[in-house]
Amino acid sequence: MPNYTITLTDAEDKAMKHIAVSVQDWIDNAVKARAEKAMNVIYEAEVERMNADESITTIPADKNQVILDADIKTAEQINNESTGSAS
Repeated sequence: MPNYTITLTDAEDKAMKHIAVSVQDWIDNAVKARAEKAMNVIYEAEVERMNADESITTIPADKNQVILDADIKTAEQINNESTGSAS
């Protein structure tokens, strides 16, 4: 499972402690909420794609599996395509 680390300046940390009892919990919740939103978009698009494909006869019942199996581009790939940059 991926593990990410962020670094805050002292001023950023002080500001976050002003709005959150636990800065780590706030960060975890914010990232997980955004990931859930992206997962819903991917899942809905993938189920729609599978329903339109006559060769697909079953759709996995597990939402996470649908997302993991989805052939999707990363944000970096999308950005590179839109700007004409090579990856």
